[in-house]
Amino acid sequence: MSSPKRATVYFDPEVHKALRLRAAASDQSISDMVNQAVRASLAEDAMDQAAFAKRKRERVVTFDGFVQGMKQRGLL
Repeated sequence: MSSPKRATVYFDPEVHKALRLRAAASDQSISDMVNQAVRASLAEDAMDQAAFAKRKRERVVTFDGFVQGMKQRGLL
């Protein structure tokens, strides 16, 4: 792992207090907690991108087209 990089982040006072309390309770640093949260968010983004790529070739149906189809099938 490469050496950590410094960044300045400004938290709302209530968020900072909650982070400090949670960090103390879990015996972690705020930096460790923020890194974990950012990694989790990036992993979720990667999963979303993979899902979008997988569905890229699906046929697009507009809402109006969907409703029209339901009418034609006698469902509305």
